Amino acid sequence: MAVTVETLEKLERKITLTLPVGAIQTEVDTRLKKLARTVKMDGFRPGKVPMNVVAQRYGYSVHYEVMNDKVGEAFAVAANEAKLRVAGQPRISEKEGAPEGDLMFDAIFEVYPEVKIGDLAGAEIEKVSAEVSDAAIDKTLDILRKQRRTFAQRALDAPAQEGDRATIDFEGKIDGETFAGGKAEDYQFLIGDGQMLKEFEEAVRGMKNGESKTFPLNFPADYHGKDVAGKQADFMVTVKKLEAAHLPEVNEALAKSLGIADATVEGLRADIKKNLEREVKFRLLSRNKNAVMDALIAKAELDLPNSSVQAELDRMIENARADLKQRGIKDADKAPIPDDIFRPQAEKRVRLGLVVAELVRSNDLQAKPEQLKAHIEELAASYEKPQEVVRWYLSDNRRMAEVEAVVIENNVTDFVMSKAKVTEKTVSFDDLMAQN
Repeated sequence: MAVTVETLEKLERKITLTLPVGAIQTEVDTRLKKLARTVKMDGFRPGKVPMNVVAQRYGYSVHYEVMNDKVGEAFAVAANEAKLRVAGQPRISEKEGAPEGDLMFDAIFEVYPEVKIGDLAGAEIEKVSAEVSDAAIDKTLDILRKQRRTFAQRALDAPAQEGDRATIDFEGKIDGETFAGGKAEDYQFLIGDGQMLKEFEEAVRGMKNGESKTFPLNFPADYHGKDVAGKQADFMVTVKKLEAAHLPEVNEALAKSLGIADATVEGLRADIKKNLEREVKFRLLSRNKNAVMDALIAKAELDLPNSSVQAELDRMIENARADLKQRGIKDADKAPIPDDIFRPQAEKRVRLGLVVAELVRSNDLQAKPEQLKAHIEELAASYEKPQEVVRWYLSDNRRMAEVEAVVIENNVTDFVMSKAKVTEKTVSFDDLMAQN
């Protein structure tokens, strides 16, 4: 039987479904009989409840289930027969004027759009590269040393210096009143680490053990504490202890403490370089991939299914509420989050997903088994027991789906790069690592 599909607007379509009442009632009776075998009611033995009683108690809910199932089945058959790619769930409503013995329903829904991708040869993409220099290795070594630093108390007459750990009491007032978070005792911070505002660190730098000082402090206009942002406070601070930092030497002992197999300075530097090169590779892939995806979107023409955008919006809002809840925000699951905050990002994700899917389909860019294997092994290489990590990925379909998505994106990136006008640009290690 031919299915008539009516176009309403852009991607919106309508199909009219017809269901025989007799078939619905037959299915309702079948389910009620099955239910009667196990239903329990006061005054009756299991399986002995009269059908009229079962029908009276459960008839409405069973009829509702059957209607949903039958309409859903009829819609799936009609959409398949019409060769439609349905986006989202249809809105189904009963239609008046059905012939006797039948029920009619209008199903209004969206279909996935036709995606037109322009000539990729005209796309311009900047491809960045970066190298791991000796300076980058030295910087990482300094970070590792700082993570393992020890502290020793300074002499009582020694002034506070850069890198010292200071233990202080402080109290800040605005217009003579102490403000929330402006007072603390035995508070520790590292001078020069940026933990405190610059004016605060400058005031403490040079003070000696037991010394007190008062000083004004101007909170920045964009300070995270809105109650004090842009205001001036008067602080009193007392230094109770000063400890000098001692960094471990770069030697075999440090290499051994870090678990380096070749416990030498050369082995330590080689291991750091290997890890940094892995991180650089992933960051370059991410940045170049983003450039490719932006170029791909610019070359594509398509309408967006509202249902897909709304589904993405719902996911993003749900994730935002979960994040708020994890941070300890009260009633985070009820927090009002306007759609407009996430709509541009949701639309971009849906658009990109449809464009990538079309490019993958039309150019056979699906992930190959050997690609999946190679990517998992690369991810596992930085762990102590790589084979266990490999098994961890292979044992979970959801994790494998995430790996597959990454590999497909890499395939798309390589494909677009091979077609587009690509300009090479070298960036410094520090610039690359500073980007989110």
